[in-house]
Amino acid sequence: MKLTKEQLKTDFKKKLMNLYAERVSESSKLHQYLTLGSLVKEYASEKWMNTNIQYTKKHVKQVYYFSMEFLIGRLLGSNLLNLGITDLCSEALHDFGIDLNEIEEVENDAGLGNGGLGRLAACFLDSMASIGIPGHGCGIRYDYGLFEQKIINGYQVEIPDNWLKHGNVWEVRKEDKAAVVKFGGKVSTVFEDNKLCFKHEDYEAVLAIPYDTPVIGYENNTVNTLRLWSAETVDKDFDLDSFSKGEYTKAVEHKYSVQSISQVLYPDDTRADGKILRLKQQYFFVSAGLQSIIRRYKKSNLPINRFDEFIAIHINDTHPSIAVAELMRLLVDEENLSWDDAFKITTNTFAYTNHTIMSEALEKWPIEMFKKLLPRIFMIVEEIDRRFCIEINEKYNDPQKVHDMAIISDGNIKMAYLAIVGSHSVNGVAKLHTEILKSRELNNFYNFYPYKFNNKTNGITHRRWLLKSNPKLSSLITETIGNKWIHDPNKLIDILAFSKNASFQNKIYEIKQSNKIDFANHVKDNYGIIIDPNSIYDVQVKRLHAYKRQLLNIFGILDLYYRLKSNPNLDIVPRTFFFGAKAAPGYYLAKRTIKLINTVADKINNDSSINGKIKIIFLENYSVSLAEKIIPCADVSEQISTTTKEASGTGNMKFMMNGAITVATLDGANVEMSEAVGENNIVIFGMKKDDVIDLEKNKTYHSIDYYNSDSRIKFIIDNLINGSLDVPTSEFADIHKYLIANNDEYFVLKDFDSYINAENKIDGLYKNRGKWLEMSISNIAHSGVFSSDNTIEQYSKEIWNTDRITINMHH
Repeated sequence: MKLTKEQLKTDFKKKLMNLYAERVSESSKLHQYLTLGSLVKEYASEKWMNTNIQYTKKHVKQVYYFSMEFLIGRLLGSNLLNLGITDLCSEALHDFGIDLNEIEEVENDAGLGNGGLGRLAACFLDSMASIGIPGHGCGIRYDYGLFEQKIINGYQVEIPDNWLKHGNVWEVRKEDKAAVVKFGGKVSTVFEDNKLCFKHEDYEAVLAIPYDTPVIGYENNTVNTLRLWSAETVDKDFDLDSFSKGEYTKAVEHKYSVQSISQVLYPDDTRADGKILRLKQQYFFVSAGLQSIIRRYKKSNLPINRFDEFIAIHINDTHPSIAVAELMRLLVDEENLSWDDAFKITTNTFAYTNHTIMSEALEKWPIEMFKKLLPRIFMIVEEIDRRFCIEINEKYNDPQKVHDMAIISDGNIKMAYLAIVGSHSVNGVAKLHTEILKSRELNNFYNFYPYKFNNKTNGITHRRWLLKSNPKLSSLITETIGNKWIHDPNKLIDILAFSKNASFQNKIYEIKQSNKIDFANHVKDNYGIIIDPNSIYDVQVKRLHAYKRQLLNIFGILDLYYRLKSNPNLDIVPRTFFFGAKAAPGYYLAKRTIKLINTVADKINNDSSINGKIKIIFLENYSVSLAEKIIPCADVSEQISTTTKEASGTGNMKFMMNGAITVATLDGANVEMSEAVGENNIVIFGMKKDDVIDLEKNKTYHSIDYYNSDSRIKFIIDNLINGSLDVPTSEFADIHKYLIANNDEYFVLKDFDSYINAENKIDGLYKNRGKWLEMSISNIAHSGVFSSDNTIEQYSKEIWNTDRITINMHH
């Protein structure tokens, strides 16, 4: 039966009464949000149950996406959208005098991820459910997110991100599906029934409790599952004996040490105990996830030796790669399969995505730490490595090759190598990234397993990043070309026919202006700063990391500022620069960069001599929900990482889809965006891949040369430490040292001149409104190929070997 407005109002009143014994008129916004949330979950629950039943009944192959992060943002808005009841809900609440937008603002962003890796996983889950791929997420239910960022006197200050303080209305705790995960202890071998068996004893047992969240497909009947694990004690939370003796902290010590496993995303691993905690987290969710998959599989009465025909498991970056050894343990120790059979099933089941070119991000664990925490898993990794080394030796007869490719070498276990050896597919996340993996970083493995390597360029879900985030633009697109693009994003190309149409251009312009005014109000309300909606909104929002080169951006702004100071009549379009970024708590240089951005902002925003031609806003606590506000109003998207360093990027695609013009290096997916949209519709600058590789190989770059030969660079860099930024001269001495004494590892000074030209080009283009709007429309039109629906279609056909399943509702 179809939901009506009256039904929804009745349901809402009743639910509010049941939960809080309140009338609508006396309820708080928080209670209204929690009521609506639990009502929406209820509306989805029949589809959710039905989806699970049909997957089991039809014996379909299911995908499990293992990831340390799922940056899902807020769920109320996207769940209403996917169920197709946003307008209905908005009207029903309006009758009660409630504004749906205000209710959506109550929801906390889920603290389950940090950056692009986690957001990609969230987009993938959305696409799987929406195109009908039987795919689920598996991760950790962190009590606290990374951290909430406050800017105090220009410095980043981290406070706990207590995202669960009002509970989480979307999850269902499934205690009956708990699994036990074992740490430490010792392993002995015994001979039983003519075979070698391994007995694990004296271990610490931790209970993994699953919390399931529905992943609702767009206007279909599919509801997949995101299963997140929380750590609890197996037996007693509480030591009454210690408590009775007055040893109150000791009474709960064990409980807290266990709970710390799912307490916080990415514990600081600069110290040994932080490292151990990270390894514990990884094994914890992988082991619990695999145990529950096998348990569910066995319920279907299918033989264990056909496991890989019905199950695909995807390893998102190296964090879950320990899964290779854990599945071997379960198949050999628990299911009594021979090593060879188990290994064949394991490699057929797993596929691995590599997300980085930075070797420091390819995880390694010290042997001693690993062996002590996971004795049986260590034995298995050792055996996988031993057999693999024999294969390498047979092929090359070269001890150096064996050493370079071994999973265990130089006192460490190399997790990326374990993932490659234990998977049937290894993919990069953009054409350039995959090429670099094949030719450089993983070249030995590519030569050994050429058939395993493939590329799957990242994508974004257009339902959240266009349909939900930019309703005005979405309505215009539907009005112009119909609504087929919502189900088939490739249809966005149809608006290209209107790129030169003056009336269409005008509508696009008005929508962008309206979004810019909305955001100007947001900035005024939250920061007390007045910005000009007629200025160019120039945006760089992403993690703060040296290779993403927020420094290059702020130097470009300083250069413009100094030009304005010497010539106040300089003819430029006013610009508002936005930054949003969190720096990892232990990353000193990144935190200094935030301070520099805020110091420069203070100086420029309060300098009346430049007539408000430049403003800088540092957006505090960048998050998914903030991204949904800033991306639709951006005119310019800054994608300026050092070429060869950014694996793909997905923010770049979101800005493109919302009509921003990209200033970009030919790095990551910028290369494919440039190919898609044509180089007249993107502003490319900086070194190419081969330039960077040559400079790094031949060590011919000397930043001091650029400092000495370019007076603009010299002026900017001297001003960091001569007091002209109105801070102590020591404040930015480390940035100065990083660029000059430490030779500017990411070539900020080398690309500076090219970057300034790109920024000047933007100014010229913006002055020609017709040309600018034509470029903007062209970007929107070509963005459909970057929808994660297309990416997931490729994963399912070329890696997972799964089919789309239509879920029928039986009434």
